Amino acid sequence: MPELYPLENTVQHYDWGSTTRLHDLLGTTPDGDPAAELWLGAHPNAPSRVAGPGATTPTSLLDLVRRAPEEMLGRRVADDYGPRLPYLLKVLAARRALSLQVHPRPHAARAGFNRENLLGLAPTDPRRSFHDDQHKPEMVVALTEFDGLAGFRTPRTVLDLLDDLDGPLVARVRDTLRSDRSSRGVREAFSRLVAARRAPGTPDAVATTVASVAARLADGSATARADATAVLLAEQHPGDPGAIASFLLNRVTLDPGEALFLPSGEVHAYLAGVGVEVMASSDNVLRAGLTTKRVDEEALVECASFVPRPPAVPEVRTTGDRGQVRTYRAPVAEFALTAADVEPGEEVDLPGAGPRIVLCLDGDVTVAASRCAAGAALRRGRSVFVPDAAGALRLSGTGHVVCAWVP
Repeated sequence: MPELYPLENTVQHYDWGSTTRLHDLLGTTPDGDPAAELWLGAHPNAPSRVAGPGATTPTSLLDLVRRAPEEMLGRRVADDYGPRLPYLLKVLAARRALSLQVHPRPHAARAGFNRENLLGLAPTDPRRSFHDDQHKPEMVVALTEFDGLAGFRTPRTVLDLLDDLDGPLVARVRDTLRSDRSSRGVREAFSRLVAARRAPGTPDAVATTVASVAARLADGSATARADATAVLLAEQHPGDPGAIASFLLNRVTLDPGEALFLPSGEVHAYLAGVGVEVMASSDNVLRAGLTTKRVDEEALVECASFVPRPPAVPEVRTTGDRGQVRTYRAPVAEFALTAADVEPGEEVDLPGAGPRIVLCLDGDVTVAASRCAAGAALRRGRSVFVPDAAGALRLSGTGHVVCAWVP
C-alpha cells in the first residue's frame, strides 16, 4: 500500500539570511544566527529525511527514490530523469542581498563539472564553481514583499541612469555602451565592471561613484529607486563594483503571490524578502560579487545571457470555486508549483501527479491521497513527500500550502 512520507528538512545558514523568518515558520527558537534557506528535496548536498510508519531510523529522500524510482517518481519521470527527483523546493528568507549570480545552462553545467572533475577537485573543494552537472532554472513566488535584480536593462536606460555619475568605472561603462549598444556591448561593459574587483584602486573608484549616487538621491532625482539600490548594496559590500553593476539590471519588486522566473543564464540578485523557490535540482551558482563566497566572474560571464529584456513572469492559472488554487508554470520540464488556500468545510483538489512535496505555510491541513489508507496532518512548517503511487491529492482543514510537482 502506498504511503505518504513526512519530511525532516535542512536549514542552510548563509550570512544573508534572516534571523527570525524561518524560525517563525518552523516554530523554533531564534538563536541570533542567520537562517537563509529551508531545503526540501533529494539533492545530495542536503537531502530531506523521511520516516514511514514503523520506521525507527529516518532515511534520506535521496535513498528512498534510488531504491524504488518507479514507485516514488512514476515511470514517466523515472524514464526522463533516472532515479532522481528533478526539482528542489526551498523557502528563502533574505534580510540582505544575495550574491550577483547566474546559474549555468545545461551544456555549460556539464562541461564545467567534468572539467573540475578532471582537475581532481574534491566535491567540497573551495575552488569549485560547479557542484553538479545540472542546469538550474528557478522560479520564486513571494510570501512577503520581495525585492531583486533580474536580467539586463536596455543600454539606453543604463546610460540615462549613469549620465551624471562620477568615477572611472562608470565612465568606462558609459564609453562601452555608447560605442556598442548591442548585447555585445552589454557583455563588455558588465565584464569589465565585475573584473575590476581584482584591480588596485577599485574600492576608491566605487566609493567615488557611490558618493555621487548618494548626492543625487538626496536631491530627490527621478532615478531614486535605482540609486537607493546601489547605495544599499555599497553599504552591505563596501568597495564591491557589484553595487555599480546594479544599474545595468532590472529592478524588481514582487507583492505576495507574484512570481518571477529566472531561466538558466539570467544574471540576478535577490535583495530582501521571503519567498518559496522551486528549481531544477542543482546547487550550481556562479558569482561575480556582492558575496563572501567564491567569486568566478569569468565563468559567470561565459554562462550568462546579455540580451536586454524585461524579467520573465511564469504563467499563472487560477482554479477553484473562489480562486483558491494558483498554479505557476515556467517553460521548463522539471517543475511546477501550486499554492492553495483551504477554509473550513471545503475540500481542495491539487493538480499534478508524479513525485510531489507538500509544505504547509500556515494553519492545519490534512493531505489525503486517493491510493493511501492514511492521510498526513500538516501544521505550519511541516511537509510531506507524496510518491507517484499515492495517486491524486485532496486537502481539507484550514491553511495555506504549496505543492511542488513535475508537469
